[in-house]
Amino acid sequence: MLTLLQQIREIIARWWSEFTLQTRLMAAATLVVSLIMSGLTFWAVNTIQQDVRLNDTRFGRDLGLLLAANVAPMISENNRTELARFSHSFYGSTSSIRYMLYADEDGDIFLGIPFSESEVQNSLTIRRRMQLPDNFTANVEVPMVRQHLSPDGEVTDVFVPLNHDGKYLGVLAIGINPNPTVVTSSHLTRDVTIAVFISIWAMVILGAVFNALMITKPIKELLVGVKNIAAGNFKQRIDLPLGGELGELILNFNEMAERLERYDEQNIEEMTAQKAKLETLVSTIADGAILLDTNMRVILANPTAQRIFGWEGSAVIGENVLYILPDAVKIEMTRPLYQLASGDPPEDLRERAEFRIAIPEPLSRTVRILLTTVQDQYRESVKGIAITVQDITREVELNEAKSQFISNVSHELRTPLFNIKSFIETLHEYGESLSDDEKREFLETANRETDRLTRLVNDVLDLSRLESNKRYQFDAVDITQPIEQTLRTHQLNAKDKGIELVQEVEPDLPPVRGNYDLLLQVFSNLVGNGLKFTPSGGKVVLRAYRLNSPGNAIQHVRIEVADTGIGIDPEDQRAIFDRFFRVENRVHTLEGTGLGLSIVRNIIEKHQSEVHLVSEVGVGTTFWFDLVVLPESCALPEGIAAVSEPQA
Repeated sequence: MLTLLQQIREIIARWWSEFTLQTRLMAAATLVVSLIMSGLTFWAVNTIQQDVRLNDTRFGRDLGLLLAANVAPMISENNRTELARFSHSFYGSTSSIRYMLYADEDGDIFLGIPFSESEVQNSLTIRRRMQLPDNFTANVEVPMVRQHLSPDGEVTDVFVPLNHDGKYLGVLAIGINPNPTVVTSSHLTRDVTIAVFISIWAMVILGAVFNALMITKPIKELLVGVKNIAAGNFKQRIDLPLGGELGELILNFNEMAERLERYDEQNIEEMTAQKAKLETLVSTIADGAILLDTNMRVILANPTAQRIFGWEGSAVIGENVLYILPDAVKIEMTRPLYQLASGDPPEDLRERAEFRIAIPEPLSRTVRILLTTVQDQYRESVKGIAITVQDITREVELNEAKSQFISNVSHELRTPLFNIKSFIETLHEYGESLSDDEKREFLETANRETDRLTRLVNDVLDLSRLESNKRYQFDAVDITQPIEQTLRTHQLNAKDKGIELVQEVEPDLPPVRGNYDLLLQVFSNLVGNGLKFTPSGGKVVLRAYRLNSPGNAIQHVRIEVADTGIGIDPEDQRAIFDRFFRVENRVHTLEGTGLGLSIVRNIIEKHQSEVHLVSEVGVGTTFWFDLVVLPESCALPEGIAAVSEPQA
């Protein structure tokens, strides 16, 4: 028996598992509604029965009191014949009374309707005598009422004490029949409720069976298909011979799967193209870019980052970045990287962390490293870390050069100012004791130092003005005029030093595009440098000639400033045009600000050209550049091209 019950339980459990969630919810809802309706119905029937019982109780009590008041005188006179006649007449006039019993003060029954006295006497003892409470006669206005069940329904028993002229005569017991209409109605309501309950569950069971046979299986097939689609298997199809709305749903599912398969193929192609674009973009970024996951594994590293850290030719994707970073970077970055990956970094790392690190290997360089967390769309969790690497070696070198410039300028300013102050103080304090020649010598020295200070200030101002965004007016310039003016200016200085100053200008040169004042400053700086670094007996040549450029629409005039001076070492040639660089820093023989050639380079660049040099130590140096010829009725060109080497 137990095994059979277990099998039935397993069958029901398996059958129940075949139902969909909606079917289970519908069954549960039906059960709840049916139970509620049945409960309400039975509550209503019970309420009606209680009301009927209460009405029967009231009716029996009132009827017993009325009947007791009428029969008490007859019993007092012991007129049982009249009592029997009256009682039979009263019993026959209504169908509500089931029985009437009369008992004396000792509880012995002496009259019963519809029972005769002989029948009463011959009946069971329990029916021949009434056993009532001792205080039953205390209150004649409150009869004792009770109910008992009979085959025809619930009967209300009313016990009324019989009193006449203050004397207790016995008790009257009346049985009241239940209301037949109410009984029938309550029975009908109960039967209808049971029938409705059974009908509802019969429909639910039939619907569940139909659902299991015709709906659950296709729904499960659809569910499996949807899961496969969600897993990326867009080749999923459902083949079930069903019609109606469910068949249309399966057909639409197959069409959807087919479209998703086509879309997936197109999406893969687009994603591949976008990935290629992104990789191309990242690879062309001037800064290094590295993307890490939360386990410090490298997801992406562009060529710039690989070059900076010396990763060329190494498979770094998927490697732990802390194992492949240079030691100097690893020491600085280990702790911040783990703090960012934890999702709860310190306050100074929350937005963006910046580090400046000097890397001695594989190449000596200084880098700026920026760390930024990659978060999800809700900014609740860390998905990775982006590292931006900037090579600031040039910036650091420029800062060092600026510091060197400040040091040089401070030194250059301090020296002439100290000399000027010293000689003026000497003249001020000891002027009366000095001879005229000594005073003249002190004043000449102070004047030279003042000129030196003026040159330094002017060079700094000129360079600052050239490196600003100031616009200069470029017109047609006859190159012969600034050349001749430069030679006139430096002729006396060259004669004093015993240096030959030569002009070699090709006749009938066409006008060039330029700014007269700026070109004059270029010639002055280059000729001045030539005179400064050329020993006595040497020569400085300033030449200009047209370049022959067959087939080229843009013509040029080349300017050269050559000297037979000490020359420039190849090591210095690489930095000769940098600001504040001076050859005399190495030879320690001449003075200067180190700004002249930097000014020359800036001016020539504003003329859309480039200054070059050819130099040999002990032989001499030649600076040269090209200027664009400006033909008449021709617009100013935007570019130039050097087409030949300078003359010997």
